[in-house]
Formats: sequence, C-alpha cells, structure tokens
Amino acid sequence: MQDVLPELVSVSELNRLARGLLERGLPPLWVSGEISNLTVAASGHAYFSLKDKGGQIRAVMFRGRVAGLPFRLREGVQVEAFGQVSLYEARGDYQIQLDRMREAGLGRLFEAFERLKRQLGEEGLFDSARKRPLPAFPRRIGIVSSPSGAALRDVVSTLRRRMPSAQLVLYPTLVQGEAAPAQIVAAITQAALRQEVDVLIVCRGGGSIEDLWAFNDEAVARALAACPIPTISGVGHETDFTIADFVADLRAPTPTGAAEQVCPDRQALLAELAQREQRLRRAMQRLLHSRMQALDALSARLTHPGQRLRQQAQLLQRDQARLASLARSAVQQAGWRLERLAERHARSRPQAAAAQAGLDALAERLRQAMRRQLAQAALHQQHLADRLSALNPQAVLQRGYAIVENRKGQAVRSPDALKQNERVTLRLADGVTQAEIRHPDGGQRQLDL
Repeated sequence: MQDVLPELVSVSELNRLARGLLERGLPPLWVSGEISNLTVAASGHAYFSLKDKGGQIRAVMFRGRVAGLPFRLREGVQVEAFGQVSLYEARGDYQIQLDRMREAGLGRLFEAFERLKRQLGEEGLFDSARKRPLPAFPRRIGIVSSPSGAALRDVVSTLRRRMPSAQLVLYPTLVQGEAAPAQIVAAITQAALRQEVDVLIVCRGGGSIEDLWAFNDEAVARALAACPIPTISGVGHETDFTIADFVADLRAPTPTGAAEQVCPDRQALLAELAQREQRLRRAMQRLLHSRMQALDALSARLTHPGQRLRQQAQLLQRDQARLASLARSAVQQAGWRLERLAERHARSRPQAAAAQAGLDALAERLRQAMRRQLAQAALHQQHLADRLSALNPQAVLQRGYAIVENRKGQAVRSPDALKQNERVTLRLADGVTQAEIRHPDGGQRQLDL
C-alpha cells in the first residue's frame, strides 16, 4: 500500500479508501441485534444503532425501505437486518445501510410457513375443486374459538344481528400457545363427529405471527381438510394469512367478515321480501282488473239461447239469399264470358284457303331465291377456279417452260447463281430431268442434259 499511495493523504481520501475497502471486502449480509437510539427524520429515513452484549454499529434505512416493513420500528426490538457495510465519508462513521428487516425469529417462522404451504399445496389441500359452497340459509352455526376472546363476541353479535333465528354452537378451544393446535384439532373433530351444525367458523382476533401460529399447524390444516362440514376461516386481520385460510372452504378477512359471509342479513332479506310482496300485490291487482274487464265483456255478449237461435236462423236465411244471388250472378257472368270467348274465337279463326295460297307463294319465292343463290355460288366458284388455274405453275410448264432448281430444290432465277459443272434439276410439264452447267469459252452458260 505504501508503494501505491502518496506519503500524505487527506481525510476525505482516507475515508473514501476505507469505504471502498469495506464495501469490496464485505458482501451484503444478515445482522442480528437490538434497535437503540432510534430516530426517524422528517424525510422518513430511519437512523439507529444495532447492538448486542459485545458491541454496536450505526445503521440507516431509507424511507422507501422503512415504508415496506411489516412492523413498526421501535426501541428495544430484536431484529434481523440485511444490508451492506459501508462508511459515511462526511463524518467517518462506520455503518450498515439496510435493505430488509424482520423481527428476530420470524425468519424461521416464515420459512416453516412457506415449507408447509408448499407441501400441502402439492398434496392438493388448497385446490379449488375440493372447496365446498356454504349453505345459503344455515339453521345451526358452529364456532371454533376462545370463549373469552373478542373475536367470539364480534361473531356472536354479528350473527344475532344478521340472523337471530340461527342457533349457535360453541366448540371452545385455546387459540394461542403451544397447547392451542391440539385443542383446535379436537374442537374441529368434535364438530365433525356430532354433525349438529350446517357450517363451521374457525376464528380468532388479530395479533403477531407468533400469536396466530396455532393456525399454521399441519394438524389443524389436515383436520380442516378432513372435516365433512363446510368451513370458513376468519383468523386475524385482513392482511394476515394462515395455512387455515388456504385449507378452509372459504377465507374471510376477519372474524366479523366470517360471520357476515356465513349467513344472509335478516334485514336485507326482509327488505327484499317486502319488495317482492309489493311487486306481487301490484301484479295480482293488474291481473284481477284485467279479468274483471274480460268478465264484463263476456257478460255483455251473453244472451238467451232461444234468442241466439233466432238470430242464427235470421243470419242463415240472409246468407242463403246472398248465396242464391251470388250463384245467379256467377252463372250470368259465366254466360257472358262464354259468349265473348266464342266471338273472339270466331274472329281469330284463320282462313284456310288464304293461308294456303300465302304459303304456296312463300314456297315459290324461297325456291327462286335458292336457285339465284346457287347460280351466284357456281359463278363465283368458276371465277376462283380460273384465277387458281392462272396462278398454277403447272399451267406455265404446259406452255413449254421449265423450272431450274439447284441441289437444295430452290428455283434458280439468275444465271449468276449457277456454277461450273453444277448439277441442276429441270422441272417440265410431264416430269423432271437432270442437267449440268457448262461454261464454254464464250462465257455463256450451257446445260448438258
């Protein structure tokens, strides 16, 4: 170190070097101790010391971390805190900056809670499929709680107010301490064996995690799971959760909440009943009024059978007269239509002789037109044949001409296209012959056949 640092350093540089050594040399760690000299600044940051019998260290926890603590910081509390050891350079104070904190011993409780929760969850004790609905109108309600606890008084008063007709059965038990789990299991088992209640409330008031620990017991959880009676758990405050909450068929935030969920409110039911009675009364009045109007209408239509027969006879006579009149009118109209149709038929009947004469004239015109068309077609055909004959090379050959073709069968049009001793073909009118090109001294090409 003396080889690297200058001979003289300032206090600030020394504190900075010491801070770096502390932060690099010590990783973040858990420290247990007692809170003392606690000061919470206006900013919300907490400054205190952690001490034990052999020493102490300054500690700081900033506002955001303090707000997230599950308990209130206070003097003399044994805690387990996690943070980074450092040095506050402005004063040269050796301290630990804390990120997390829990009351001493709670770490082991939380680990046990999570371990049992995971185990029972894997066994299916928390599955929603096994949860049973609570009865809508329970006649007898069982309560597993302490006889002297405030939770029981809250539950009873709430049930008496909401459903006075329900009978309450208490299964007394301790709800805190080492003997509490066994007594809670015995109370649940007793209720299950007696089968005298429709629903079972398991409850106690709020407290610390140690106070509620009896409801995190595995035996209590398994007794709740095996209970044939629908169960509701109302343990602690709204933020408290126990294993019993997860196993029970329904979890209530508080004992009072459990009492409110286990049965309907009598006053609300009476109000709803009154509303339904009023709606039914109005519906019956409307129905009676409608029926009375229908009865009045039927009474007005009711007549003596004799009078009714006479009315029907009169109606029958009238209908017969109308029917006869309609029949006569229909026959008359049919006769008129028949006469009109006969006249139209007579007017539209064709004259056979005139039609035949017209047909013969048309046939003669058709024959004449066909003869003219055939004559014109014959003349046109002869004209085309003459043109085709004039264009036929064979006709030219008939007049004594010949076509000279080279070896490729191409017609030779110029003497310059012929070479000495070249074999050519002469195409005549009656056939072909071979010839050979000769160039005498005069320069003119000759054919030797």
